[in-house]
Amino acid sequence: MLKPETSIGITGDGRCLFRSVIHGAWLRAGKQSPSDSLQRELADELRARVADEFVRRRADTEWFVEGDFDKYVVQMRQPHIWGGEPELLMSSHVLKTPITVYMREKTYGSLKIIAEYGQEYGKDNPIRVLYHGYGHYDVLQSPIGATQAKLFRFGRSGRCKKR
Repeated sequence: MLKPETSIGITGDGRCLFRSVIHGAWLRAGKQSPSDSLQRELADELRARVADEFVRRRADTEWFVEGDFDKYVVQMRQPHIWGGEPELLMSSHVLKTPITVYMREKTYGSLKIIAEYGQEYGKDNPIRVLYHGYGHYDVLQSPIGATQAKLFRFGRSGRCKKR
């Protein structure tokens, strides 16, 4: 179990899922936290890539999207629209990285895994996000080894590129 103090608060502006994933990718790569403005920019970029991934994988994803698929994708491109499980799955594919979602148990306050995405990309050192159960995600910090830190490199712009 992870200690409660390992969670890092993320701005709740409709981008928290994407911000959490981006922030987690930076931590996973051994980088310091991105500034709020860079985090917002990278979250919007990830959101766009996730929407594109939905379209690329339409045959595999259309069935689990509620309502009209095309409207869903258009809506998901808007920065104020919340993301959920489908966006976490597509984020793992976009980043080719496992993502583990935790939730705090009400009784003891300990963290438990509620979902894992992108296991086909490995199981070691996933991006870890904390779901609060009311539409908000934060990021969980955990130590990483040098091997995992080498998996990603960040250009001058801070954009994440798989090595």
